[in-house]
Amino acid sequence: MSHFRRIVALLLALALGVPAFAPAAAGSSGAARADRLAWCRGAVFYEIFVRSFYDSDGDGVGDFRGLSAKLDYLNDGDSTTTSDLGVNALWLMPIFPSPSYHGYDVTDYEHVNPAYGTEADFDSLLARAHRRGIRVILDLVLNHTSWKHPWFRDAASSPNARHRNWYVWRKDDPGWTQPWGSGPTWHKAGGAYYYGIFWSGMPDLNFRNREVRAEMERVAALWLRRGVDGFRLDATRHLVEAGPDERQNDSPETHAFLKEFAAYVRHVKPDAVLVGENWTETKTIARYFGSTDSLPGGDELPMNFNFPLAAATVEGVRDGDPARIETAIREEQADYPAGVLDAPFLTNHDMERVATQLQNDPGKLRVAAAILLTLPGAPFLYYGEEVGLSNGPTPGDESKRTPMPWSAGAGGGFTSGKPWFPFAPGLETANVEMESRDPHSLLQWYRELIRARHQFRALREGELRLVAPQGSSGSLLEYERVAGRERLLVVHNLGPTVALGGIPGASGKEVSMLFATDAVSAAPRGDGSIALRLPGYATAVWRLR
Repeated sequence: MSHFRRIVALLLALALGVPAFAPAAAGSSGAARADRLAWCRGAVFYEIFVRSFYDSDGDGVGDFRGLSAKLDYLNDGDSTTTSDLGVNALWLMPIFPSPSYHGYDVTDYEHVNPAYGTEADFDSLLARAHRRGIRVILDLVLNHTSWKHPWFRDAASSPNARHRNWYVWRKDDPGWTQPWGSGPTWHKAGGAYYYGIFWSGMPDLNFRNREVRAEMERVAALWLRRGVDGFRLDATRHLVEAGPDERQNDSPETHAFLKEFAAYVRHVKPDAVLVGENWTETKTIARYFGSTDSLPGGDELPMNFNFPLAAATVEGVRDGDPARIETAIREEQADYPAGVLDAPFLTNHDMERVATQLQNDPGKLRVAAAILLTLPGAPFLYYGEEVGLSNGPTPGDESKRTPMPWSAGAGGGFTSGKPWFPFAPGLETANVEMESRDPHSLLQWYRELIRARHQFRALREGELRLVAPQGSSGSLLEYERVAGRERLLVVHNLGPTVALGGIPGASGKEVSMLFATDAVSAAPRGDGSIALRLPGYATAVWRLR
């Protein structure tokens, strides 16, 4: 049993009165809070590319039955076990029919991709997840469809076509380029030009058209009534373009539609969550929560991915620089509306994996995980992150989405056939089977951190207060997490060598260690403060009374 587990077991044995966390059943609003998204507060989400998670039939492509078979790895529904990861919700990358491997160009919003299984397979997956207390949200691509979608094929057939105004057309090419690059955003078809901010194969829908708005709301309602628990909304900054350059982002019309869409979703399923992808600066992300005056948590998107904090965390750990993380936290606290729900993460399917960015350094991977899972909000893990999955062998996006390494050897425990894409390097050691047997592995560390998050209310839903390190060598990141009368001090050492710090104005009777990596120590000083000693890449949490 690890040092961490011994301490948690001791706490339970001593009956300190901190209840173990049990994931809320599907449809429950949660007992701790009366608000509709109580189930999200402190929950741990897990992003899954179904194609790469587990293949049940040997065709080399992951599927719904494969994911169902691995649910106990994610959360077995029993809060007393320690062999599962303990996540509370899944984000499934696009599961709709699509001509592309990734699914972000949809041809049918009403059905599942047959490569992943049948409609019954998906319904079974949803039911099995809910029985374990796991919520499921789907990736919903509102901004654009595939150019092979029947709507666009009709729209491109004639200026008088039924779906012509479901897309954005003009007679000439105004020469706009993507706001993040040099690619064109207007594309020729049938003597006219249509708008597609990403590429010609993804024509943008026209959200100024009432019919389009109503149709996408109908699609959302269809899946909510089928039982899903919300949506991750792709490319939300770009829904309605207002002109060239930066005017293709963040238009007033975009915000207006998202408020309308969010209100409709709340009407259909009050506890459904929406998570926005707004890859930009903190001030701009903050506006996507909408107004908190009439609706606590915001009347637009109740959750938004925190891209600036993600970058600061990975870069800060990479360089041993806590100041970057502190700056990102201060910006968030200054700009976000009070009471909104953050969505922190390390990397996702569009980014170089965190293991690659941190050069597979075990200490850095452990402290990055510890920072993420002691932050406020609802943290998101990207599948494989917990075993140190690296990028694959090519420079393309496929290498960010390689098959999940369940075991070493041929097929990697992922398939009995040939995987749809090669495994990332490191399969022999960075796999679930091997790390499950090693009590000191990265996987076990993730499991322990998630259990600690569930155990302590202050980690799940408390506010964060940055603390200036006392007498530190410069590599310590310190903050308090506070919920009601529970007050915890969290300390991370981002450096490779021992760092010294302190807790001012404390005494041994007022401070007790809740959990820590090995060799962390705290000793009273003559002035009543506590001296801290943390080895390289260590994390510790103390209760302050």
